[in-house]
Amino acid sequence: MKFATTPAFDSDYRRLKSEHATEFKNVVRDKFVPACDAYAADPATPWPASLRVKSVRSTHGVLEMTWSFASPDGRATFEFVTIDNELAVQWRRVGDHDVFKNP
Repeated sequence: MKFATTPAFDSDYRRLKSEHATEFKNVVRDKFVPACDAYAADPATPWPASLRVKSVRSTHGVLEMTWSFASPDGRATFEFVTIDNELAVQWRRVGDHDVFKNP
C-alpha cells in the first residue's frame, strides 16, 4: 500500500518528540500496514482493536487511529485515496487529541 501526507501532517510530524515519532513509525509498520493490506484485499476485514480505527465525526471519509494511549495521547487521522490507480492512505494529521480540531 502506498502512503502520502498532507502539509499539515508533515508539520505535525516535525513537532513530535523523537521518541513519539519512533513509536508512531513502529505502530504503522507493525500494525497499521498489515491492517491496510488486509483492508485492501477485503474491506470487510475488521481493523485491529488495538488501533481503535473509526470515522471522525462530522467529517466525511476521514478516519482516526490511536497509536498511543499513554504519554502522548497519540492520534492520527487519515483517508483512503487513489495513487497510480491503487488504494492508498493519505495521512492528514498526527499528534494528540488536538488533531480533531481540524482533522
